[in-house]
Amino acid sequence: MDTFLFQATIYLGAAVIAVPLAARLGLGSVLGYLLAGVIIGPLTGLVGSETRDLQHFAEFGVVMMLFLIGLELDPRALWNMRHRLVGLGGLQIMVTLVVISFGARVLGFGWGTSVAIGMVFALSSTAIVLQTLSEKGLMQTSGGRATFSVLLAQDIAVIPMLAALPLLAVASVVTLAPDGSMSDAAVAHGEDHLASLSLVEGLPGWGVTLVTLGAVAAVILAGVFLTRPVFRYIHQAHLREMYTALALLMVVAIAVLMQMVGLSPALGTFLAGVVLANSEFRHELESDLEPFKGLLLGLFFITVGAGINFDLLWTDPTGILALTVTIMAIKGVILFALATLFKLHRKDRWLFTLGLAQAGEFGFVLISFSLQQGVMTDALGGRLLLVIALSMLITPLLFIAYEMIQRRMTEGEQAEPDEVNEQGKVIIAGIGRFGQIVNRLVRSAGFETVVVDNDLATVQMMRKFGYRGFFGDPTRPDLLKAAGLDDAKVLVVAIDDKVNAVKLVRYARKARPGLHIIARARDRVHVHELYDAGADDIVREMFDSSLRAGRYALENLGLTEFEAAEIEQAFYHHDRAALRELAKLWKPGVPVTDLPDYVARARELNSSLETELLARAQKAEGKRKTAED
Repeated sequence: MDTFLFQATIYLGAAVIAVPLAARLGLGSVLGYLLAGVIIGPLTGLVGSETRDLQHFAEFGVVMMLFLIGLELDPRALWNMRHRLVGLGGLQIMVTLVVISFGARVLGFGWGTSVAIGMVFALSSTAIVLQTLSEKGLMQTSGGRATFSVLLAQDIAVIPMLAALPLLAVASVVTLAPDGSMSDAAVAHGEDHLASLSLVEGLPGWGVTLVTLGAVAAVILAGVFLTRPVFRYIHQAHLREMYTALALLMVVAIAVLMQMVGLSPALGTFLAGVVLANSEFRHELESDLEPFKGLLLGLFFITVGAGINFDLLWTDPTGILALTVTIMAIKGVILFALATLFKLHRKDRWLFTLGLAQAGEFGFVLISFSLQQGVMTDALGGRLLLVIALSMLITPLLFIAYEMIQRRMTEGEQAEPDEVNEQGKVIIAGIGRFGQIVNRLVRSAGFETVVVDNDLATVQMMRKFGYRGFFGDPTRPDLLKAAGLDDAKVLVVAIDDKVNAVKLVRYARKARPGLHIIARARDRVHVHELYDAGADDIVREMFDSSLRAGRYALENLGLTEFEAAEIEQAFYHHDRAALRELAKLWKPGVPVTDLPDYVARARELNSSLETELLARAQKAEGKRKTAED
């Protein structure tokens, strides 16, 4: 117990000190965690042999992260990713595997060992890349979504890789029995596989397929039909911690089930997250699991840093560093070529390339299993583990390099609009001060919004604060269609440009006659223009706040709160009625000062307003004097 508490103090203390410092220096939290691990491990020796065992536990943070990402991903958005998931992801894995395998063969390794090395370096770090993309607000960019597609494809590819490794062994291990059944080796997932609880061990090939599909179907059906009854049952306890316990139980149980059928736990929990993405319990699950995900991921990064074998590095620093840089350069060239082939924008190509150039945490599993099967020697395995760790350590620096490249490219270049891959019942066009408040209010009530704005800096700032938004011109018909105009219930027009606001309202009304359109107006003339274009509700941006300020002034001039509120409401209703009446006299394109009837009627309405409000004020004053007497 004392040892556990000491180790916990070391790990938590290192994180608390190093991560805020790294964030303050602009290096990001991931590099802070990695450096903290290096300090408490190789440099000071405060932690030792337990690091590898702790890393297996901390990898559960990756499982939670993919579950939370699934919660943010609508099933339709996942379906829209299918081409990049299969095409871009599949090509990246196959091309990288072939090129690195051939390179290893040229260096003199056997074919089995060469292919195993290719498998190890065909993968990237899901943990580091997704954490950094989320932290820097890059997940919703085209490059971020392409990167996520490839990482998801890699997680799927780990399963056949693990099944194929025994076939590459020098002393070949029979993995298929005469009846077609699978042995432990074909379904193993490394040292921590739950062999004794396997549901597929000894089954024929068709049986394995049926059990695996049944497990996936069980996860989907449970998410659809069991979630609500279980949450209602938990709600009856009126204990906040039970929600947290249920959220953890869901993730752990799905991970165990996936291991029992030989699938990736991360892949299974991601699927469960997608199933629950549209449920009313999504925000509850996110808030319960987010702290655990962050701590476990941080612990995983610390163990990676602490596990770097500096003794081995000092034996051949030039060779090992050269091998690390060469592997990352080869992957970078392949990634950049694929990004160009799939027509990613220049900045997105660099994000895609620099973000995926490292090796990943699943490489540790593949190397461990390869050593068990005799596919590679202990000496080679040790060098490859060191290369993986070093490449992960370098990755945060590559993201910093990407930010420098992005800033340089942005200067003097018109940014490419985002690809809108989400749809919602509420579309908000414009995310300035007005649109931000509308967005926050609607989302806080549990409704999904799709936000589009043509100010890249504003969209990027939104992403940093955790709000999703897309960069692009909201007046473009194709972009509105991609945002879900055909199925949306409400369109909020909050863009600054008066002409474009009217243009957008007119187009939306023509495209969707039944759509409810709420528009922000800059002034009274703009109100008439928006009304003529087809807006249902028109909100003058300064009107309500000015009324409140006027009411406060009346209260401080001696009126009671009730009296001030009455005058405020009278002004409000009179002004709205006046606007509707003046709209009949307004003519498009003609200044109101050139419309004699409009000016005359406006003066009459203002006079009647003053008379009414004065009468109300005098009545209130009379009541107050009577009460005093």
